Amino acid sequence: MIAGVIAVVLLLAIAAYACGGGTDYGAGFWDLVAGGAERGDRPRRLIDHAMEPVWEVNNVWLIFVLVIMWTGFPVFFQQVFTTMWLPLALAAVGIVLRGAGFALRKPLRRPAGRRLYGAVFAVSSLLTPFFLGAAAGGVASGRVTATTTASTDVWANPTSLLFGLLAIAATAALGAVFLAADARRFAAPDLDRYFRRRALGALAAVAVLAVVTLFVTHGDAPHVWHGLTHGVGLFFVIVAVLATLATAWLLNRPSGAWSRVTAVGVVASAVIAWGMAQRPYLVPTSLTVAEGAGAHTTLRWLAFVTLVALVLVIPAVALLYWLDTHGELEGLTDADLRRGGAGDEG
Repeated sequence: MIAGVIAVVLLLAIAAYACGGGTDYGAGFWDLVAGGAERGDRPRRLIDHAMEPVWEVNNVWLIFVLVIMWTGFPVFFQQVFTTMWLPLALAAVGIVLRGAGFALRKPLRRPAGRRLYGAVFAVSSLLTPFFLGAAAGGVASGRVTATTTASTDVWANPTSLLFGLLAIAATAALGAVFLAADARRFAAPDLDRYFRRRALGALAAVAVLAVVTLFVTHGDAPHVWHGLTHGVGLFFVIVAVLATLATAWLLNRPSGAWSRVTAVGVVASAVIAWGMAQRPYLVPTSLTVAEGAGAHTTLRWLAFVTLVALVLVIPAVALLYWLDTHGELEGLTDADLRRGGAGDEG
């Protein structure tokens, strides 16, 4: 019983990281494709300002995921990090480099240095979610077992590649929706339109990739396919579909209100649908939640520590997000944002 509760906490932590960290990865993706220095100046300055107050706090969820994995499910942790060490190492390198690139490009005065660190930040924002998604695909397709050795096939298979592409598209959609909301807050209608169009395009890519992934998992990950088309997994798939349609509808309305909430609903529902589809397995169909769980005493203490951490962390994070989204942490003026090129082309 307690192992199942901890497994649900792990899934919710993954969903939180996919939404919080994913928004940052998405902003980095749009930084990558914003264009040259003059054309992409204003979108990039909005990206910098939007990420600055919250980008580090989103990694709290990643640390939370790792702690729950290695203490609550040590067998699962060992199997994943033994067989998936390469994509996870590349994702970790990406996290470090994108953080360094984001932190260092702003204070530099030389254009060459700013371009270099900006490129590091932007490219890492693309590669990191891909490798994390590829690792998740390897788990979902049942390739992570006690007897599996690290190989390219474990994370470069059809399910893994589609999970990686889905991660990129989903984070891009999240980032664009949040950036459009920030542009509205700064009364910058051209940037609002700029990011709304990109959000709609990313949502369309998510929808197409999701359908392709569903067909591919039928043969490559049959247990997950069955879970996604039946029971609780199907319920969350339907929620994700409805949230996608609601987000697209809201993005086409003048105010765009609540689009951030529905966009988060798309990603969170998709992650939860994947987790529910794997039940009762951590790795279909070789390692159940009960088999992968740690000692009962360890799980009880982990549940207690998790409860304390959530009581302390969630209100603080919620307050930070509220302050940020309500403009209480502003360091950028309307004049700053309006300065430069139109940012509405492309």
